[in-house]
Amino acid sequence: MTVYLTTKDAAYLLGLHQDTLRRMRREGGGPQYVRIGRVVRYRLDAVDAWAKARTFVSTADEAARPVEQL
Repeated sequence: MTVYLTTKDAAYLLGLHQDTLRRMRREGGGPQYVRIGRVVRYRLDAVDAWAKARTFVSTADEAARPVEQL
């Protein structure tokens, strides 16, 4: 079964402010989301994958990552 999170729950899980997650959704660069009518939800596995893609061992690893297009 797929678990869906509200913006508030996804932001809490990621340690972000809800407004930051909303801005990322509007401008790009945030985790994938689902819009069901007027309601926005984040799949738990998409939030986990987004965070995992931003996991590094050192700052050298982070510098080698391609810059995201906005």
